[in-house]
Amino acid sequence: MVDLTQTIPAMAIDAADQWPERVAIDDHGITLTFEELKNRSKEAARGFISSGLKAGDRFAIWAPNIHEWIWIAIGGMMAGGVLVPLNTRYKGIEAGDILNRSHSQLLFTVSDFLDTNYLRLLNAYKPECVHEIIVLRGQPAGENAVTNSLAEFLARGHGVTDQLVNQCIGALRGNSLSDILYTSGTTGVPKGVMSNHGQVVATFKLWAAAVGLNKQDRYLIVNPFFHVFGCKAGWLACLLTGATAFPEPFFDADTILKTIAEKQISMLPGAPTVFQSLLSSPQLIHTNLSSLRCAVTGAASVPEQLVRDMKQILGFKEVYTGYGLTECGVVSICRQDDDLETIANTAGCAIDGIEIKILDKNNKQLSSGEIGNIFVKGFNVMQGYLDDPLASEQAIDQNGWLNTGDIGWQDTNGYIKITDRAKDMYICGGFNCYPAEIENLLLRNPFITEVAVTSIKDDRLGSVGVAHIVLKEEGKPSPDELRNWFREHMANYKVPRVVHFVTSLPRNASGKVQKFLLEQ
Repeated sequence: MVDLTQTIPAMAIDAADQWPERVAIDDHGITLTFEELKNRSKEAARGFISSGLKAGDRFAIWAPNIHEWIWIAIGGMMAGGVLVPLNTRYKGIEAGDILNRSHSQLLFTVSDFLDTNYLRLLNAYKPECVHEIIVLRGQPAGENAVTNSLAEFLARGHGVTDQLVNQCIGALRGNSLSDILYTSGTTGVPKGVMSNHGQVVATFKLWAAAVGLNKQDRYLIVNPFFHVFGCKAGWLACLLTGATAFPEPFFDADTILKTIAEKQISMLPGAPTVFQSLLSSPQLIHTNLSSLRCAVTGAASVPEQLVRDMKQILGFKEVYTGYGLTECGVVSICRQDDDLETIANTAGCAIDGIEIKILDKNNKQLSSGEIGNIFVKGFNVMQGYLDDPLASEQAIDQNGWLNTGDIGWQDTNGYIKITDRAKDMYICGGFNCYPAEIENLLLRNPFITEVAVTSIKDDRLGSVGVAHIVLKEEGKPSPDELRNWFREHMANYKVPRVVHFVTSLPRNASGKVQKFLLEQ
């Protein structure tokens, strides 16, 4: 039976009780033990309480992966607040919109990250609901906004007793709202996904157990904290298991390789592009990667050769692929004894307590191996979209089944394969074409390092595929040579009729290709 009564602040206290002297966070030399993390979080909670935050109020964090992000998040939850992470790629108008729609009262940010001044970006777009901005790192200066330093925020809480903080923590329940994470918004305005403490803790305890995360692990978190993968399968999973978190504010392959060697990193989840970048780095042959134990990745298309290279070249003892989405965190994951083909070609089977079914367009359940719409049911499914009952009703039916918007199939053992997003499928000559499947086929070509497939209208066939290709060596092969290879290796209706060579694919901060930015 899954325990849905636990809360994230209670887990932080429990971690301090179990491993008080173990290092919880190592942020480029700044270290916090689990006891120090609890104390910092409680100090932050006092600041929240003295700032007027009450149970259910929202606070936002707009910052890269740094240690302050973690204990501010926990501290805000200890005070009864609801966390709203903001994408570090947002511009001012986008951040202002999310802050306004989430009714966030406090914003925690940095004044300078990768030459970006978040305070300046937000100047013209700060909503009235945000009555204070606290600067985690940098100078608290901005126009049309009340800004203060982190030190000032913490200082005002000195009069708040530990007893009051403990009362706030004790008032939390498993069904108390913990966070509102916004979808990527690739098909419309981002929607606020509401999750509660109990489901988040339960889901990521199961995820951590599935990948064997433990207190001996040294976990390099390159996935951004504003994303489920970096926040809940990242620092929260470390909190639940006693692993040490190494937050990385931005991805650079050479820096990551250096950190793995120097810090003896054992755990490194990431999008497939993370591992492709490491494999392509000139520094790879000079780097000792013997500490690596576990990698976790996932996408509609994970090349089998990539999984093989992750094991044989990068040296991971274990590689897992899985499937999840903002609306329910984790859905499925491979198991430790799965073979390489299964790891590369499926997203594993459902975690304990979760159901999956595949339906056709008429909502008829399909048999094993038949491609259709993926539905998920279980304790991990969101509480709904914030202030959007219509979208919530459209996403979750009366029986609790979530329409994921993804297309795929399930085999007789319950393992699923994500074929594509429903919106990406196109019909060529009467045949359904799934870009992710075609991308996986194209990546078998030894000259192709990355590819994204889109579609354009065609008078005769309805739609045809467009392949946006990054070559390993510029000029080799030619478009015609590639098309000939395509015809030899896939059904004719799947063959992209148009080929564009590009130097790189546009990606968002989560590693997803932004296909709408590609030339058609």
